[in-house]
Amino acid sequence: MKADLVIKNARVYREGDLFDGGIAVKDGRIVSVSEDAFLPEALDTIDAKGMAVLPGVIDTHVHVRDPGHRERGTFASETRAAAAGGVTSFLEHPISSPPPYSPEILRRRREVAKPQSMVDYAFFGAAGSEFPEEVLKVAREGIVAFKTFLHQAPEGREDEFRGLTMADDGGIMDGFQSVAKTGLILTIHAENNDMIKRLIGQFRAEGKTGFEYHAKSRPPITEIESVEKLIRFAKEYGTRISIAHTSTPEAMELIQRAKAEGQDIYCETCPHYLFLTEEKIKELGPYAKGNPPLRDHARMEALWKYINNGLVDYIGSDHGPFLVSEKDSGLEDIFKAAAGPAPIELTLPLMLTAVRDGKLTLKRMVELLSENAARIFRLFPEKNGLRVGSDADIVVVDLEHEFVVDNKDLVTQSRDTTPMYNGFRLIGKPIHTVVRGRVVMRDRMIDETAHGWGKCLKPDGSKRSAW
Repeated sequence: MKADLVIKNARVYREGDLFDGGIAVKDGRIVSVSEDAFLPEALDTIDAKGMAVLPGVIDTHVHVRDPGHRERGTFASETRAAAAGGVTSFLEHPISSPPPYSPEILRRRREVAKPQSMVDYAFFGAAGSEFPEEVLKVAREGIVAFKTFLHQAPEGREDEFRGLTMADDGGIMDGFQSVAKTGLILTIHAENNDMIKRLIGQFRAEGKTGFEYHAKSRPPITEIESVEKLIRFAKEYGTRISIAHTSTPEAMELIQRAKAEGQDIYCETCPHYLFLTEEKIKELGPYAKGNPPLRDHARMEALWKYINNGLVDYIGSDHGPFLVSEKDSGLEDIFKAAAGPAPIELTLPLMLTAVRDGKLTLKRMVELLSENAARIFRLFPEKNGLRVGSDADIVVVDLEHEFVVDNKDLVTQSRDTTPMYNGFRLIGKPIHTVVRGRVVMRDRMIDETAHGWGKCLKPDGSKRSAW
């Protein structure tokens, strides 16, 4: 047998460790993981030069603004950024014009994504209190999960949140029951809407609109109270839930208790809650603004306990492109700025640096960035890491070379709005990225002919389709 691609002279990830060898790929699937001497001949060979070969990242939390706001970022631009970051699949969360709260809207998004994407992708459906009759219809379209927000649409962005919010308890009750009937996970942006509205109103009335008031308007209790309530609603109605971008150890403790009691609940966090604090908001203002906000140093450090004890199920970037003008609107009033801080292409280097620094094991990192998401969102067994028979989704990273982050070097269309990691010294820059056997980035050069290669994934791998 002659393989299509061989990656040799590598340090290959296997069961939590690295061994000297390589990988062979045929027809988009891995056909051999072995020492170099046992690899077949190939039409194309990559000499990894001792670099690490890891499973491609599955980013569980990405926002693409196309269609509706192509000026912020497109499937073409943001999947280029994904490839540059070693992300081979991502789950696209609704905030779009309009969100996919109906089958027709979802189909249009697929039509937009198909010719542009160079990595694989899957869609979340929008679940809110406005269109409960559409929930089951959307579920039948092959989404991996639903998404909802507990807060009202931000001022001026109502169209992006239509059909996507459950801003009161009655809406939560109806929405949870609708989603429960589908058997899919409902991922929730968990912040108490009433508390936040009250605090923002108070601060504005007092002229307190400086950078530090973003975090003050969304204190930890707004997340903690929401998570506690959501757990009770989920238990009552049998809804499978995931708490998106969990930012506080107190909320994680609540999730841990619910898991121990047998509830079907999952926990996501993001790199910015693990590496940045509210001091970054004070420094950069709207350019470090996200919802929930960055927390204090003690809470940031406390999250690592739940990273390491298995409570956190997956890490998503919460990548959300915006324009400089949409950030600069918050320079005088922080509440006016768009919230979206996270560059997709830095997640892997950040976490690999944490591995080097002893904050977690390599095995745990691979679980958080790849394996758990494939299993929980039913992309398994095609998305099954570096195993024979699985999709050849591979990233080759240089663990020896340290680089300093400069947002001007990023690939994302929103690079000018993502300076929060500038000056960080990281390892693990992706050098080659392979998606289902195709090298979409080689020696840091993006293959521009790969647009359209990415597939839309459906849950239960054997039933997925390219649409």
